[in-house]
Amino acid sequence: MPHRLTLPLAVIAGLLGALSAAQAQKCDRADESQAGMNICAAADHQAADRKLNKAYGDIMKRLSDDADARKRLQAAQRAWIAFRDAECDFSTADSREGTIYPALYSECLTALTDERTGQLSGYLNCEEGDMSCPVPPAP
Repeated sequence: MPHRLTLPLAVIAGLLGALSAAQAQKCDRADESQAGMNICAAADHQAADRKLNKAYGDIMKRLSDDADARKRLQAAQRAWIAFRDAECDFSTADSREGTIYPALYSECLTALTDERTGQLSGYLNCEEGDMSCPVPPAP
């Protein structure tokens, strides 16, 4: 079993290194090189992640009086992160050895992150009395 964990951890470590290098450079949409596309894809994911974290934080604030609901949201978010990472690892596997891999992986992360942000944002916009909504309406 340790062998199975080695590859994903190595891939994640490599991507973090690539993302750190990409963070040092600004995204230039006019740069059509693979390196430029990788940098912009990483920047897009970072922007999507900031939006997700805002929505998550807003929900956690609304749930400030409900410790059990906060724990359930935290568990759901952790499970979603594990799913997102596994899905992107799977869906980009064929490009793993290529220079396009960082861009494809970042694009996958961005797409799934945007979907999750939409889901969380929906919880923030529930109508009063909606019993199917796990988040209370804004005061």
